Amino acid sequence: MAITIVPGKRRWFIVAIIFVAIVFNYLDRQIVSILKPVLKGEFNLGDDGYAVIINLFTICYAVMYPVSGWLVDRFGAKRIMFFGIIGWSLACIGGGISRTVGQFGFFRAMLGLAEPTNFPAQLKVITIWFPGKLRATANSLCVAGSSIGAIIAPPLVAWLAIRYNWHTVFYVSGAIGLFIAISWWLIYRDPPKEIIAEAVGTAQIRDTRQFRWGQLWRTRTLWGILLIRFISDPVWYFCLFWLPGYLQEASGLTLAQVGMVGWIPFLVADLGSISTSAWSDRMVKNGMQPLAARKKMLTTIGFFAPLCALTPYLPNAVFTLAIFSIVAIAALSWLFTISVVIAEAFPVNNAASVLGIAGGFGAAGAVLFNYFIGQFIGTLGAEKIFIAMALLHPIAILILWIMVRKERPANATSDTITLTKTYAEQ
Repeated sequence: MAITIVPGKRRWFIVAIIFVAIVFNYLDRQIVSILKPVLKGEFNLGDDGYAVIINLFTICYAVMYPVSGWLVDRFGAKRIMFFGIIGWSLACIGGGISRTVGQFGFFRAMLGLAEPTNFPAQLKVITIWFPGKLRATANSLCVAGSSIGAIIAPPLVAWLAIRYNWHTVFYVSGAIGLFIAISWWLIYRDPPKEIIAEAVGTAQIRDTRQFRWGQLWRTRTLWGILLIRFISDPVWYFCLFWLPGYLQEASGLTLAQVGMVGWIPFLVADLGSISTSAWSDRMVKNGMQPLAARKKMLTTIGFFAPLCALTPYLPNAVFTLAIFSIVAIAALSWLFTISVVIAEAFPVNNAASVLGIAGGFGAAGAVLFNYFIGQFIGTLGAEKIFIAMALLHPIAILILWIMVRKERPANATSDTITLTKTYAEQ
């Protein structure tokens, strides 16, 4: 069963569903950082134990991301995203019923296995539904759900936990996820051929060449993308997993106060990253090559990320929120637009696989950074942590210009995946 909608309008309904799905994808993972002091007390954890909990999620996330990309390219965005949303919703509910740290860790690991399905599916959908002059904007509107999830998480989680208890937070979020999964199944269809022709070009529809899995690993651009995600993703993961706790433990805010103001950097990041994506699309409309436009925008915004080095020297939480609002714009713009870079650099039938591999490397970088913070923030001091983080985006800029280019397969492969069915066939 699918709801009948004109194809040109359907793509914006699809964007809306993906946006809501990503909102709760991020809200689910943000719950633990907001409830950090509560969960540390509930399960008798220190900072090192807390780092283990978030790394159970992040390691599973890193391992499953490449698998998710392959699954999307092999079985399609509709099915893989549907089962992924079901999986992470059940994992969230499981976190709420947990009574021991082992049970809680198991369901956070399950959450990590399910959540990566969302983003390769989203990139596949954007690549085949939207042309280059709209692609970055449509992509940013979809994945803006990540920062919106982070925006609504502090007040919603704090209110539910204070009004009821911490278990209720997980129940509510999981139940909403199940509703989103049903909505996705009813709304989504693959695009008709005329939409794909607009999105990827008639010539590319006829050109069925794509890289095999092994061939992808021999491209310079794949390694460039992997290094970029490995180096730059930890800054955004810090915003998600450590900033709310930092505001409570270092800046002296209460849980209720974090609920009131903790969303500010994420709202600023959301608006800023949508604006930077629209700027790169505008450069494409004005005649610049799409890949060059993405590189120019990322380079400009990346130079603001090192401002995080000022954090330990700021006098109060107001300045910390201001600095991290700017840093979060840079981090989220990179996270948004590197996906579009993948769509511009690789054949359409490889895009989800490349994003899956890259997302796994990004999560792996976050795992190491989380471990580093958990083990050494008390001994090295916050100053050195923030200085290290300030260097990450400048290094990523160098890699972007040196290693990332348009990749074209030399020979046609025999295992081409069909892009779409016609509406009549559906």
